[in-house]
Amino acid sequence: MLVNVTVIDPREILRRYGLRPRKALGQNFLVDRRALTQIVEAAELTPGDLVLEVGPGVGQLTRMLSEAAGQVIAIELDHEMVGVLRQELSDRPNVEIVEGDILAVDPGALSRGRPYKVVANLPYYITSAALRHLLEARPQPSLLVVTVQREVADRITAAPPNMSLLAVSVQFYGRPRRIARIPAGAFYPAPKVDSAIVRIDVYPQPAVDVPDAAHFFAVVRAGFGQRRKQLRNSLAAGLHRPAGQVESALRRAGIDPHRRAETLTLEEWAALSRELGRDT
Repeated sequence: MLVNVTVIDPREILRRYGLRPRKALGQNFLVDRRALTQIVEAAELTPGDLVLEVGPGVGQLTRMLSEAAGQVIAIELDHEMVGVLRQELSDRPNVEIVEGDILAVDPGALSRGRPYKVVANLPYYITSAALRHLLEARPQPSLLVVTVQREVADRITAAPPNMSLLAVSVQFYGRPRRIARIPAGAFYPAPKVDSAIVRIDVYPQPAVDVPDAAHFFAVVRAGFGQRRKQLRNSLAAGLHRPAGQVESALRRAGIDPHRRAETLTLEEWAALSRELGRDT
C-alpha cells in the first residue's frame, strides 16, 4: 500500500524553505524509506484509525501515515516546521497540524475521546518524559510506535536483573518489543548513535495491581535513586523512612533487603509498594 507514496528527501524540503535542522530541538530527520515503512507497518494501521504523530518534522512520515490511516493529528513544536508542514501536506485533508509541545498537550483531548495510536520520532532529550506523558494520558493510546536511541530501547525492553526506572515505567502500562534497528546514517543530520523502533502495546489495565499508582512510582523512584545501594538503604533514603521499617516491608513482600533495584520484577515492586503503603 505504501509502495506508491511519494516521499521527498527531507534535505530537499529544508533547502526549499531555507531551513536547517535545529540541534536544540533534537531535530534528526529520518531519510531512509525502508525505516519509514517499518514504522508505519509496525503500527498496523487501518482506514479507521486515528494516529497522533509526535515530532513530524517536514512531514515525510506524516504523508505515509496519512495514506494508511483515516486521520493523522501531527504535533510539532517548531513554528517554522509547522509552516512547512501546512504547505507540504495541504493536499492531505485527513492531516491536522497542531503547533505545540507534546509535554504540555493533553493527548486524550486531542483525540476527542476517540481510540487512537501514537507514532513518534522522539527527540532523545525528552524520551522518558514523553513516554510517561503519553502512557498516562486519558484515554490512553492503544499502542505506541516510537523511534528512540538504541540504548534507550534496551532500557525500555529490559528484564531482571537489568531493569531500569524507565523499564518499570513503560512495562507497568504496556508490553514493549523492539521492531528494528535504525543506523545513525539513516538520519539527517546523522546522530552519534544508532536508533531503534519500539512498539508498545498498551494494556487495558496496568500490568500489576496497586491501590495507588503515584505511591507505586514513588517507591520505584526511591529504589532506583541510588542504584549501587542495596534496596534497604536506597528506599530508606529516598522515602525518608527508618531503615528498620523499610527492611520489615521488604521481608513481608518476600524480597531480600540486600537486593538491588534492577533485580526486581514488576510483581515484586507492586508487593513492596503495597507493604510500604500499609506503614503510612
